[in-house]
Amino acid sequence: MTPFEFHLPTRVLFGAGTIDRLGTLARELGFSRPLLVTDPGLRDAGHVERALRPLRDAGVDVAVFDACEVNPDAAMIDRGVEFAAGCRPDAVIGLGGGSSLDSAKGINLLFTNGGAIADYKGYGLARKPLLPMIAVPTTAGTGSEAQSYAVIADTATHMKMACGDPKLAFAAAILDPALTLSQPPAVTVAAGVDAIAHAVETAVTTRRTAISTLFSHAAFRLLDDHYDRVLAHPDDVDARGAMQLGAFYAGVAIEHSMLGAAHACANPLTARYGLTHGVALAILLPHVVRWNAQGEGNLYGDLAARLPAASKGGGAGDRLARRLADAGRSGGCPPDLRTAGVPAEELPSLAEAAARQWTGTFNPRPFGVREALEVYERAY
Repeated sequence: MTPFEFHLPTRVLFGAGTIDRLGTLARELGFSRPLLVTDPGLRDAGHVERALRPLRDAGVDVAVFDACEVNPDAAMIDRGVEFAAGCRPDAVIGLGGGSSLDSAKGINLLFTNGGAIADYKGYGLARKPLLPMIAVPTTAGTGSEAQSYAVIADTATHMKMACGDPKLAFAAAILDPALTLSQPPAVTVAAGVDAIAHAVETAVTTRRTAISTLFSHAAFRLLDDHYDRVLAHPDDVDARGAMQLGAFYAGVAIEHSMLGAAHACANPLTARYGLTHGVALAILLPHVVRWNAQGEGNLYGDLAARLPAASKGGGAGDRLARRLADAGRSGGCPPDLRTAGVPAEELPSLAEAAARQWTGTFNPRPFGVREALEVYERAY
């Protein structure tokens, strides 16, 4: 067995209505003037006021930075740091999807340690303490609330940079599935596919351990059982809760086992064509699973074994790939890269970019430019 060290630094409060405990939790953690980092959509949906109410009731003075955007870049983090400098917070609260949570981490990192976000690409480069943080995710996708990484795009190239440090872990996370009810259908699909991809990829990386695999499998079980149910019944709070918890479990798995070739291939598509991350994964992941399974036939045996009887037939990789493709189709995702508007002549250039992605180094099958091109061609 692979040796490992396991530590879960984030306290978790799960259940519908747990947002009401935000003020008490902030006080317990010593917050007196936190910075709330969120986005305009959540403000308009009423979630910002929903979070501010218990904070104010607890006597917590909050400043709100609500200018986060999807796929936050270095320039946006700089704007957040400038805002923080004007209110001098003693803590940070991230409210929203993965973009808001990653922005909260990035702003905290630069506000306390200085420099540019690119200075922290890699792991363990923060030299000074960070402000304590609470995560309040409103989607069930990235699992950022369980990770010590902020994923921020380079402003010029739009390529994502993973900036990690143990001090970037949230002190606490409030998982309130009622907050996810306002997700538009497209967000539910993209976030759900992203979480499923995290469960699938973390289950087979070269860094997987007995503990990370435990979380990967638990995440896949929750996500696979409830993804279709959430699409059919978007007001089902229990199903929403299962998806949110599954996304958190998958985030824990990422923290300890990393990701693979599907994410390596997805990131250049988002950077160059603005293809939503979850949609890119919906197209790519079935092909990556089949491609990886060529190297080891039963690599996905444990995941495929829990699929319904209707999915039986063929090898484990093929069965799992069919289920993943069905999930993308049921969510209305494009079936291939051609339909998504990716030019065929750009595939070699995309392959070169994918081969430079860090996540590809943890893929169970060796992954480079030639292999990335093969995946893209299969998905075309």
